[in-house]
Amino acid sequence: MTKKPRLRFETLAVHAGQESDPQNGAVMTPIYYSSTFEQDAPAQPRSGYEYSRTTNPTRTVLEANLAALENGAWGLCFASGLAALNALCDRLKPGDHVVAANDLYGGTYRLFTQVFQRYGIEFTYVDATDLAAVERALGSRTRTLYLESPTNPLLSIVDIAACAMLARARKILTVVDNTFATPYLQRPLELGADLVLHSMTKYLGGHSDAVGGALVGNDATLRGELAFFQNAVGGQMGPMDAFLFLRGIKTLALRMDRHGANAEKVAAALVRHPFVERVHFPGLPSHPGHALAKRQMKGFGGMISFELKGGVEAANSFACATEIFTLAESLGGVESLVEVPASMTHASIPAEERRKAGLSDGLVRLSIGIENADDLIADVEQALAAALARAPVTR
Repeated sequence: MTKKPRLRFETLAVHAGQESDPQNGAVMTPIYYSSTFEQDAPAQPRSGYEYSRTTNPTRTVLEANLAALENGAWGLCFASGLAALNALCDRLKPGDHVVAANDLYGGTYRLFTQVFQRYGIEFTYVDATDLAAVERALGSRTRTLYLESPTNPLLSIVDIAACAMLARARKILTVVDNTFATPYLQRPLELGADLVLHSMTKYLGGHSDAVGGALVGNDATLRGELAFFQNAVGGQMGPMDAFLFLRGIKTLALRMDRHGANAEKVAAALVRHPFVERVHFPGLPSHPGHALAKRQMKGFGGMISFELKGGVEAANSFACATEIFTLAESLGGVESLVEVPASMTHASIPAEERRKAGLSDGLVRLSIGIENADDLIADVEQALAAALARAPVTR
């Protein structure tokens, strides 16, 4: 029997896990606003649903869709990316050790250090772009290797396949936060990772109107463990958010192409500007991870970070001077956003740790939206001029 070819990403995004309603032909998955479901007899739920904290039909469809996009066997969707990470950490026991990239989302660092470290779990932070440093950090008590690529906010590129090989040889779980890349640009499971984590709030939703998170993997036993914590702790995603994510994912490929094309143009403009000290964008040939990004990603994404010659004062002035870019936390929406990580998304990381990882107080992070690229460049240039006027530097 001839094996059916795997459908391409754009087709899966629209159709995977979804069928028209058998009763009335509705094309869109219904929003099942029901907390409980009728049972045919005690402990005999109809169609497998009994309580929406455990499973909900709208969420089930989204989980199947996301699993297909990551080329995984299953997905679990949570109330937020941090709720998904919490379920992952719930598997750990006192004495366990986690090795994590030292350039990572501030909320991840906060959960590790201020919540789970109190329970006797040890965390070590390393430059994950340095394979030798990763290997040195892995020990007999290490249970998880936690990575981001591209990293947040410095846009470093981690060799996922090489790191996963180091971990697998020691029976250590490799987890990759794929939020910045999305499964359209990168599929960590295909590179050897055991689990993929998403803050679905960002590119997967794409419209800044829903908060959610997900874990995707292949191992059935691991899924059972994570689903237990999802249900026991109550960190599940609601049906309305699941519906919004299903809707957003349908245009993911189109949006990511536009995000990436715009980001390349904005990054090129920033590189040319005399007031800009350094630009972090993996699409630039000068980026140290450029060649690796070309190998393990389909494109370079829509995130840019840069440093100004005027330091933190210039960064703050720039962020307050933009007119199209909105000064706000988060990323991945159709609208362009600007923020200063040291005082916003990464403020929970101590200044000493931030600087050790290379995150300067004057770093600016841009989430490039799908607006006209020329309008975005004009806004960046006028904001740079305003920042230079307020925080002049010696030329």
